[in-house]
Amino acid sequence: MYDKSLDREAFVMDPKPFSSPVFTLLMHNTVHDALNTMKTNFIKRVVIVKDSKPIGIVTERDISRFLEKDTTKRALDEITLKEIMKKNLITIQANQADHFEQCATRMITFKMGSIIVVNDEGRLAGITTQTDITAAFASTYSGKYKVKDYMTDKVVTCRETDSLQYALEIINKNDVSRLVVTDSKGIVKGIITTNTFLRHSEYFKENTKSRRYLLPAERVDARTVSEWIESEILTVEQDEDLANAAALMIKNKVSGIPVIVMKDSKLTGVVSKFDVVRAYSNVIPHGKVLEIYRTYP
Repeated sequence: MYDKSLDREAFVMDPKPFSSPVFTLLMHNTVHDALNTMKTNFIKRVVIVKDSKPIGIVTERDISRFLEKDTTKRALDEITLKEIMKKNLITIQANQADHFEQCATRMITFKMGSIIVVNDEGRLAGITTQTDITAAFASTYSGKYKVKDYMTDKVVTCRETDSLQYALEIINKNDVSRLVVTDSKGIVKGIITTNTFLRHSEYFKENTKSRRYLLPAERVDARTVSEWIESEILTVEQDEDLANAAALMIKNKVSGIPVIVMKDSKLTGVVSKFDVVRAYSNVIPHGKVLEIYRTYP
């Protein structure tokens, strides 16, 4: 159940710059191992390490993209992470004063959802994700921007009556992590994400060699999106404070919220953690520009 109430005093006022410890695996571990770790711990990525040093990273989207292109018939426990992991890591050293600003800039520049944090010896110290930066923005920059300043107005949608298989095909085809779900009149009914599919996955309940780990094992064409979306809808309006939207994402553990016009529930866009990261990366530059104009003779 979603909770739209916000208690600023109770909200995190001193967010941690990175999460630690980090969920890690080794190169010889398999896709099965990675998915099991993600599902069990409600995470989207695992870091691959060697001698306590990060050498790669694998996300659920990386796995999905790999399986789409892989022409072999190997099962998920036969594919090693060495084949899939991204090796060109973007890192940052721990204990930097402008940690969040640097991480936000790197995420925007390289279009990624996390930055690996290392210590002076190059060993894994933690990981900073979009969630960490969203929490920092929520607690630091109230009143700075409105939702409409950073929301995305091009939204990929599906209907609540669509099959789960069709919804997953739309996600993969558009290379997105979420779909806004509507009814036949275009009224927002919720959101379905790749995490939704992973959370409901039956792959780990059965002894199967199937690679369709995100879809139900039976009657896949008959199962609809409405079965997996929350009964209560979390939405925001475009004139709401972006920091409030960020706080709602953290409180309700979601990565994006549909933006609507309240009087008719018309969908106008979606605001995501990545949008909040974009806002965070602009706070300091915008502040410097304003300062120049204030001091201009």
